[in-house]
Amino acid sequence: MTPLSLIVLFGAFLSLVPVAGHPATGIVDSKHDLSVSGPGPVKAETETRICVFCHTPHNATPRTPLWNREIGPKVYTFYWSETLQSPVPAQPTGATKLCLSCHDGTTAIGAVVNPAGGIAVAGSLATPPSGFSNLGTILLGHHPVSFSYSSALPNAELAATPPPRLIFGGIDDLQCTTCHDPHDDTNGKFLAMDNRYSALCITCHKKIGWEGSAHATSTALVAGVLPIPSKTWPNWLTVAEWGCEVCHTPHFAAGPKWLLNYTSSSSFCLSGSCHDGTSTPPPPIHTPSAPAVMAPQISSAAQTSPAPKAAKPGSIRAQIRKTSSHGGKSGLDDLLHYPKESTRSAVRHVTCVDCHNLHVTNRQKASAPYAPGALQGVKGVDRNGMETPRAVYEYEVCFRCHGDHNPNVPYVLRVVNTTNARLAFDPYNPSYHPVIGMGKNLNIPSIPSSYEPSLTASSMIYCTDCHRDDSGGSKGPHGSSFAPILRERYEMTDGTPESYESFALCYRCHERTSILSDVSFRKKTVKTTATGGGHSGHLARGATCSACHDPHGIIPDSRPSGSHSHLINFDTRIVAPVSRTPNNFPKFNDTGVFSGNCTLVCHGVVHNNQSYP
Repeated sequence: MTPLSLIVLFGAFLSLVPVAGHPATGIVDSKHDLSVSGPGPVKAETETRICVFCHTPHNATPRTPLWNREIGPKVYTFYWSETLQSPVPAQPTGATKLCLSCHDGTTAIGAVVNPAGGIAVAGSLATPPSGFSNLGTILLGHHPVSFSYSSALPNAELAATPPPRLIFGGIDDLQCTTCHDPHDDTNGKFLAMDNRYSALCITCHKKIGWEGSAHATSTALVAGVLPIPSKTWPNWLTVAEWGCEVCHTPHFAAGPKWLLNYTSSSSFCLSGSCHDGTSTPPPPIHTPSAPAVMAPQISSAAQTSPAPKAAKPGSIRAQIRKTSSHGGKSGLDDLLHYPKESTRSAVRHVTCVDCHNLHVTNRQKASAPYAPGALQGVKGVDRNGMETPRAVYEYEVCFRCHGDHNPNVPYVLRVVNTTNARLAFDPYNPSYHPVIGMGKNLNIPSIPSSYEPSLTASSMIYCTDCHRDDSGGSKGPHGSSFAPILRERYEMTDGTPESYESFALCYRCHERTSILSDVSFRKKTVKTTATGGGHSGHLARGATCSACHDPHGIIPDSRPSGSHSHLINFDTRIVAPVSRTPNNFPKFNDTGVFSGNCTLVCHGVVHNNQSYP
């Protein structure tokens, strides 16, 4: 027996003795007190000794510290994840093997070496009962153990060396006893240190940006957010206090790859009163043994806290169930997100964590084009099509899916088509909305509008200035009643009568009175059409904004298809060329400030090099 083993064993015996003036913090009266006087349902029928269930001073098995249990050959299935840098853990070693001699549920609690014949245990509880103390032999949903901490390094998300305040087996092997002290239940769950505010978790795990993030500092109540039975103690009230354990669990994970409480990202983001907006928390979707539906359990203190607010029309769950959304039909049928997936080769999908890094997201505001706090720490694709590990600009997050990875199916058939938003917004284009760079045209009489009085012709805008929740519940593109996830109504059907409601999206930034006054698109002095032309005349004939203007931008075109300034890129379902000969298109040619000419057929009216004003 080594000197270290003697010290550990001596410490175990000392932990049985209460210190004067302080509550007992050792094994006595803890769940590891399996004597006849122990507090739990698993206890001996007559045995009064406590340490004997694990230790014996004589004739122990050839394992320290004086182990009193047989360790038979068993095969375990361990946790695995593509983000696990260390070698996949092999079979249990060291202290982990000793812990599992009770906690894998295959060996009777009373099956000790001494006394011969074992110890009689009350009732039918000869083995750990089904519950959180019975881990089983399938450990896919449990934190990995029995591997060298150093083998996981270097890793920006781990402490550079094994934290000295925790106990590692051998040189630096991570074992059950790294996080759990089997002799002391002071911190609950036999934790080696208090895990309030995730103090234990972040001793090893160093998530960049976590300390100041919205989740790490949230004072939101966890009532209805933590329905999983193991989280009924201690009586912490806020999301910040529970920290990592709001989403993750070290044991019996439902989403085993990242030890998640739920199987998908949307499930836990929308759980209970987090981002759901409902007043009733959902049931947990797992138990220690198998998936099942159980009654929610929360701390007694949390039960007396104010009830979550009733469902809001603008809640995230409500948004992603709208006609047009980023959430699929139900908002929950997303594919599993993989942190290392490529934006180019991965199956196209969207989950909450594709746009939000839950460890970094914060409440910081920003101005276009910079990414606000809600998008911090998220991967992106820059204006050149290169992947970036942390998006700086909001559009870089959008370009992950709506750039080169966008399906090649135009939303509207135009003279010049592209489904790649990254190319459409390129500042080298003939015209574009100012998402990547400031616009080319600084003479826009319709800006500012009464709805956006601070907007100027030199302003830059976000993708989410147009694509966002139509009910005002959030500033994100979660869902809208107007496709494609538009903030307000934007009619594209030919023949739509002009009204503020029909083109509310455009009129938010472009003053309606200016448009209808034909300030920038002037009428001819001599009227040559029934309406007299201009914006007002075309709108009066049922032409939509979309019939002439392409809202994102127009990529350079080597064909003789017109100037394409002022976002003019005709909808070819409505506007046709004068002559249907090869390489002929409906054209607009820019001839100067507020002037140009058109050669096309629209609504049966032929415009043959017809100029304005």
